Amino acid sequence: MAGSHAASAASGAGLEVHIQAAPAHGPAEPATIDGDKSLTEVTRDVFMPLESGPTTLWKVAFATSLSALMLGFVAIGYQMATGIGTWGLNRTVGWAFDITNFVFWVGIGHAGTLISAVLLLFRQKWRTSINRSAEAMTLFAVACAGIFPLIHMGRPWLAFWVFPYPNTRGSLWVNFRSPLLWDVFAISTYFTISAVFWYVGLIPDLATVRDRANGLRKRIFEFLALGWNGSARTWSRYEVACTLLAALATPLVVSVHSVVSTDFATAVIPGWHATLFPPYFVIGAVFSGFSMVLTLMIIARKVMRFEQYITPRHIGAMCKVVVFTGSIVSLAYLTEVFNAWYSANPDEQFVFLNRALGPFAWAYWTMVACNVVSPQLLWFKKVRSSLPAVFVLSLVINVGMWFERFVIIVTSLSRDYLPSSWSGYTPTLVEIATLIGSFGLFFTLFLLFCRFVPMIAASEVKGVLVRREADRRLP
Repeated sequence: MAGSHAASAASGAGLEVHIQAAPAHGPAEPATIDGDKSLTEVTRDVFMPLESGPTTLWKVAFATSLSALMLGFVAIGYQMATGIGTWGLNRTVGWAFDITNFVFWVGIGHAGTLISAVLLLFRQKWRTSINRSAEAMTLFAVACAGIFPLIHMGRPWLAFWVFPYPNTRGSLWVNFRSPLLWDVFAISTYFTISAVFWYVGLIPDLATVRDRANGLRKRIFEFLALGWNGSARTWSRYEVACTLLAALATPLVVSVHSVVSTDFATAVIPGWHATLFPPYFVIGAVFSGFSMVLTLMIIARKVMRFEQYITPRHIGAMCKVVVFTGSIVSLAYLTEVFNAWYSANPDEQFVFLNRALGPFAWAYWTMVACNVVSPQLLWFKKVRSSLPAVFVLSLVINVGMWFERFVIIVTSLSRDYLPSSWSGYTPTLVEIATLIGSFGLFFTLFLLFCRFVPMIAASEVKGVLVRREADRRLP
């Protein structure tokens, strides 16, 4: 972010600052974008999708995602009118698709905070082209996650009952010892901090849109830009605010999914009652979140024509994070199996034998193939350099991470301590349609974001370019 105010001043004055080849006195720093771009050209490229009509690929993608969203609306409307008896739940498996999808979407939202906050604190320059999209992905994923607990209540119009506030309901009060109430606090805090961080980072680019717009559009962005004037003092306050918000958001990367994991770890059900769950869930969330960022960035660079800004270098850096986190997830799987064996607890041992050999063995081995085997291909540079291969692997990993949550929840619940109460589970068409609808909501929101908001942080890209040029000019 350092050097951003110089970039803004140069761009605002109409100056063209080109990034030339490195001088002979030292090696060149890897470029954050492709091409010999001036600050004016960066502004033109980043804001073109907002000022011109949508591409044909965008229209096709939006129509597809909107259709999935409409299917989800129909399914949710039907089950709200009929009741959650439309789901395949029974007295043994009381949680299934609803909590599986909830944990999956909360995990997807983790990479946004990691890329935007943690990498900012570590001054990783390659984040500048992808951080804003990742931050937006966090908000959309948390919105998708919030759907499922609301539906699972059966009476979502009474959702305000889970919030502790002074009321006239007498003795009716929330149970602060419930992990589900902890979720309410953790997720709402996470969403609030992420939304503020995302919006504050947007302000310089909203001001640029304001300065390039006319009429009603100019007035709207003038309001959203909060009086931004681009002065050195304003930039100084902006950078301090972003750093403080990043420091505040970083603990949330660990805390949010740790709290979600306590929904399971505080229970006495075999396969859940484990101290491994908080770090296991956190690293799995980062693993799945980065995989989703890969999926979105590969799509966005083509649909929005940002091939020069979301480069193979960005894709390769994210692939390395996926390999690292995937290796830790694989270790967590082995640790679970080892703990069950070493504990000599027959109930724990049965859970893992049932996962591998029982009626849901197909789901378990799908999880292993997607999350343990497939990421190992990314060790090879040739695979990391192939965008089609990376795109397919990112989809495979996301499928595997969904099945991980399904395996943890359904296989543990379907075989509890009493064989007389054992039961199976089969999702209904309503549940499947609701899941498809959540993906429709996610991609619809993301495509609207790409169309009406600068999806690349132009001010931060310019700041990196100006600082890189200044470093090259040093003797």
